[in-house]
Amino acid sequence: MSIIERVKSTFTMAGRILNEVISFFVFTVLDVLDFLLCYIYRVIDFIVEAEWKPCYCSSVKQTITSSGTILVSESKIVCLTSSSSSCNKLQLEEISDTLYTRSSIVSEVSKSTMNELKRLKLENAAPILKRGTLRSTFTVNSSIVEMLQGKIGGLKSNIVPRWSDCDCKTCNSWSASSKDSLFVHVDGAKENVRENVIFIHGFISSSEFWTETVFPNFTKATKSKYRLFAVDLLGFGRSPKPNESLYTLREHLDMIEKSVLEPYNVKSFHIVAHSLGCILALALAVKHPTLIKSLTLLAPPYFPTPKGEEATQYMMRRIAPRRVWPVIAFGASLACWYEHVSRTICLLICKNHRLWEFLTKLITRNRIKTYLVDGFCCHTHNAAWHTLHNIICGTAGKIEGYLDMVKNRLKGEVTVIHGEDDELIPVECSYNVQSRVPRARVNVVKNKDHITIVVGRQQAFARELEEIWNNNSTSN
Repeated sequence: MSIIERVKSTFTMAGRILNEVISFFVFTVLDVLDFLLCYIYRVIDFIVEAEWKPCYCSSVKQTITSSGTILVSESKIVCLTSSSSSCNKLQLEEISDTLYTRSSIVSEVSKSTMNELKRLKLENAAPILKRGTLRSTFTVNSSIVEMLQGKIGGLKSNIVPRWSDCDCKTCNSWSASSKDSLFVHVDGAKENVRENVIFIHGFISSSEFWTETVFPNFTKATKSKYRLFAVDLLGFGRSPKPNESLYTLREHLDMIEKSVLEPYNVKSFHIVAHSLGCILALALAVKHPTLIKSLTLLAPPYFPTPKGEEATQYMMRRIAPRRVWPVIAFGASLACWYEHVSRTICLLICKNHRLWEFLTKLITRNRIKTYLVDGFCCHTHNAAWHTLHNIICGTAGKIEGYLDMVKNRLKGEVTVIHGEDDELIPVECSYNVQSRVPRARVNVVKNKDHITIVVGRQQAFARELEEIWNNNSTSN
């Protein structure tokens, strides 16, 4: 090993150690801060809204609701016993345990204290069971039950924005409409449609990620035969942002089907998805394998779970490693680990997004479009928090099954595109996909990251998509 390589290796090791030490102190402070913010927000919520909303700091307990008993196996809702003694099977998807199980110094101390109190209580009081009566031992996080009560009771979605959410026309345009569907930007062929393409954006983004980049760069020939759909996912952009939603996989898929497949009578389609959208794309492909013409995934977040590891917790640690560097990992850690810190960030950024848009235009003298800022800011904390956990973390144990289904049942071409310099979702994720779907073609683009894989190379990307679609067209 040369002297230069040794020096470089020494500096790299020193940098890692420094990152570890600084990260430990920073995230310890954040653990305490999030604990304090929990009580601060409860007080403010009570003052402003006359009630405080449930959060995931609450202890796990057996919950009896006014309408009956909700039975839960781990984190999956099984059935609801109503007042009429009838059992209704609920088709509710799994709730990620990462919502309420995130290790920290404060949470560990709190948990050990609660366990000790429960142990003392059990020692001093024997359980009393009525003969012939079975007591449920299932438990559920109380905040999940409170959020589900409105859904189970069939109550209309609360469209009044919370005090910490933006109430501008853009963010709440959906509340003035009687349609309960996503915002869908439709472009391309209007008559004699030969093919359909659905574009699914990533986390804290919007349909403009596609419509402001690749859509204007498709050729006239493409737009004459392909009908292009770009959706704002539930909770983002101009789509509905219901307060009581848990933003689970089923909810996201149902809304895509109800907003695109059904009203536009889509019988077959290509899919193009980015980042978090890749998970929804895989789930959609598994649900409708015979309808998929091709599948194009950009930076898919797939980390195979090692043996003995909990898939959801492992995924959370990979995408949010609790490190201050790189910056994008620090941002992901704030969003994923801290419910109340991330709500504060949304309060500062999302509620004031018009100010940030104005400042961006002012500083750049209106020379750049603000669609990335728009997509980053137009969401609620409830939507971002639940989507991050229930989609990225919550589906970690299902991705391998999805990929196996794609390998065995999907006939169309599978293409995976990744930026070589992506620091959020490493290139290894795309090769992990290829390991499960050997026929998948992986294209690693040099000098591009998580965003510039599209932004800045939209013309080249548009040509790539056109080639994929033409190779998998109906006529072939």
